Amino acid sequence: MNAVLEQVQLEQVGAEFSEAPMLMVRDKTRKIIHEIAARCQPGMVEEDAVAIAKEILAANKMLRGWHDVYVRFGSNTTRTFGADSEPGVVLKENDIMFVDIGPVFEKWEGDGGDTFVFGNDADMTRCAEDARKLFHIVRRKWLSDASTGKVLYEFAVSQAQAMGWELNLDLSGHRLSDFPHAAIYEGPMADVDFCPSPLLWVLEIHIRHPKLNYGAFFEDMLLQDAFFE
Repeated sequence: MNAVLEQVQLEQVGAEFSEAPMLMVRDKTRKIIHEIAARCQPGMVEEDAVAIAKEILAANKMLRGWHDVYVRFGSNTTRTFGADSEPGVVLKENDIMFVDIGPVFEKWEGDGGDTFVFGNDADMTRCAEDARKLFHIVRRKWLSDASTGKVLYEFAVSQAQAMGWELNLDLSGHRLSDFPHAAIYEGPMADVDFCPSPLLWVLEIHIRHPKLNYGAFFEDMLLQDAFFE
């Protein structure tokens, strides 16, 4: 398929799409992620954290979730999108967790994720920091080189390895829109042969420790530097 034609097709939006509401939903999504994390404490079982997350989203008038609510503790942070968590995992005093939500507010889709560390494990702290750092390394390559989705994730794999982590390519970016983006394209950004447009795509970074049973996750919209200051 012609790359220009493919991009036009895969980046279609609805009549309600515009920058302001998409950014509003992005900001609301990121705020809620931190609200959820603030309610999580060592000794809590993961299932209770998921229930709290759903309560917070409902209180913020989430219309629906276009994907399930994920709060992953400890060993479950290695699990990929859509995989069930091992039940009964308790957040420890020195531990790692991440939140991944895909809320729909009014007519617009949001998506975001971040990782949080409890206690003083230096390697877990570095893992969480490196997930965010790698997100921005890849995002800046998108900005500077107008790289395709495929190139961005090939680059992400090599950069993750250089940092001492394994990148999970099952989580490799996707569309967002003002209507179910899956009606247009539900595949990964890592498969596209064009430079993804801002506001329309989410960049996902899920890294895992090569030997130990934990990982970290960060995702946000592909946007210019000013939106991260």
